[in-house]
Amino acid sequence: MNQYEVNKEIIDSVDLKCLVVSKGCKVGRDVYKQYSKTTRLSTNPLMCNCFFLSDGTLVQLTDMSFHLKYLTGILSWDNLKLLKVASELTTPFALKMQDGEAALFYEDQWIDQVTFPAQNHFYYKKTSTGLPFIGNAVLQGTDWVAFPCLWPCEHAASGSACQFCFSGGDYEQLAKKGKPLPGPVPATDVAEIVDYAINACNCNSIQLTGGSTFDEYKEAELIDGYLKAIDEKVGRENIKGDILLYITPPEDLSILDGYMALGADRIACSLEVWNQDLAKEVTPGKINITTRERHLRALEYVAGKYGKGKAFSNFIVGVEPMDSLIEGAAYLAKRGIIPTASVWMPMGRPVQGNMKPPDAKYYEEVKQRFAALYKEYGLEPSKCCGLNVCIERDIWNYATK
Repeated sequence: MNQYEVNKEIIDSVDLKCLVVSKGCKVGRDVYKQYSKTTRLSTNPLMCNCFFLSDGTLVQLTDMSFHLKYLTGILSWDNLKLLKVASELTTPFALKMQDGEAALFYEDQWIDQVTFPAQNHFYYKKTSTGLPFIGNAVLQGTDWVAFPCLWPCEHAASGSACQFCFSGGDYEQLAKKGKPLPGPVPATDVAEIVDYAINACNCNSIQLTGGSTFDEYKEAELIDGYLKAIDEKVGRENIKGDILLYITPPEDLSILDGYMALGADRIACSLEVWNQDLAKEVTPGKINITTRERHLRALEYVAGKYGKGKAFSNFIVGVEPMDSLIEGAAYLAKRGIIPTASVWMPMGRPVQGNMKPPDAKYYEEVKQRFAALYKEYGLEPSKCCGLNVCIERDIWNYATK
């Protein structure tokens, strides 16, 4: 794992990833010119840009050069609120060309050489029904095909969107304006996208995510349909990595048994924020609608019946104090539930009117303390090279180096 000197501090690849993900980066035009035809680097943010540090650490790439302009051009939620805090959207990181190769800089200081995933045709494809891949699925690094929002979030549409959630804010505003929400992505289309990702793009793992729902049986019908369609089209035996489900915790726990029987490897009922007073404001639907107790009951059921590491819960790293974050992570780890970590991207939506991410010391402590929990309780996150924004695999690599 690489070591770097950044802003007069010695940090490693995990810390650097967190800083770049949370602060964004500026990308030189000459970098796009050099790499856009041979790699997956694109000026279209829907193509989920990413890059690799020289030790293989995968990093989400948000180009701040045009990101704010893009956001204010497409978002239907309150742009004025965003613009009031837009002065915080600055970054010292940049990708520039040096000696014929792309490199990461901190202000004028060279940090590391970087590479990009090889070009493929994923984002230019459509399913047999004409559904574009782009906007419905993303490739993360070289291993993962992810579906960020397979169906609308009913909690958001009812006025209880998570503050940090890009899609939730959009659904909330659509509902306020009396506009219809989009329907779920059809299962056959999802299966076609997965088939192409696995067989043409060499992916090996799948992440399925939808919005929070009020009707657990309707959600179960959707998820069952996706898993069955994927198995029929691709074959579960041909998916060499993991299938991760991010779901609304059901009251009927037998629904979870159905997901595991259909080939899911791990199930997340994500709490996002542990501090309950903060969670009431930041994740109101998870507190007031599905409740903390329901999340924990579902997670403990999966871990207890299917083994440690089979249940996990995401935390949005950077939006709550360290003490409460670690309290929540430890509570889960002791029960065989993996506390996973997604780095807050303030340029998506402000939280409590704030768009300023933590400093390197915060991320370093998260890394060290999560690593200690993973080692103590034998909790290994999904393998492969990791995900663009989530750092649990990076933390595991740090813990076992």
